[in-house]
Amino acid sequence: MRPGTTAPAPKRQKCDHWTPCPSDTYAYRLLSGGGRDKYAKICFEDELLIGEKTGNVGRGINIAIVNYMTGKVMATQYFDMFEGDNSGQMINFIQSAPSKSLLFMVTHDDGASRLKEDAKKVIEGLGSKHIRNIQFRSSWVFLTAKGLQLPEEIQRESINHSDSARNRYSGWPAEVQIEGCIPRKTS
Repeated sequence: MRPGTTAPAPKRQKCDHWTPCPSDTYAYRLLSGGGRDKYAKICFEDELLIGEKTGNVGRGINIAIVNYMTGKVMATQYFDMFEGDNSGQMINFIQSAPSKSLLFMVTHDDGASRLKEDAKKVIEGLGSKHIRNIQFRSSWVFLTAKGLQLPEEIQRESINHSDSARNRYSGWPAEVQIEGCIPRKTS
């Protein structure tokens, strides 16, 4: 670089990835909530599906359903797991996702207190390894699919539990995140 010049700003990638996804893939990023004011986010193909800016994030488990074939969002909803009985509504929402759907799930604040056994079984049936371990204010993210098989190398889930000795925020653990590129053609 010549003296007096500056490096160009890095090119922004879909869903704020550091490197671009190949053109035959979908970019995604799942970020759990953290603390009182760090809201959960679900980004798919550079579109914020759930988040503070879209006004559709809430306490509990936040879910987005995307049509795998078209890449279009079909539905988003959050289910409060601290107050009320919302496990049944969440099960219905998950089961309403048609075959060839991607499902993205993230927690904000509490996703466990009123999460019932039948809801855990449904999420576990979709491949979750951590839903049985979720605790009060655990940060949790999960990616799954219905009617198609995602490649094994894709990270699908992450969890971080509240621990008073290690919490990043007063009473809350740090956020967890997974991101990557989903091939547009899977088995």
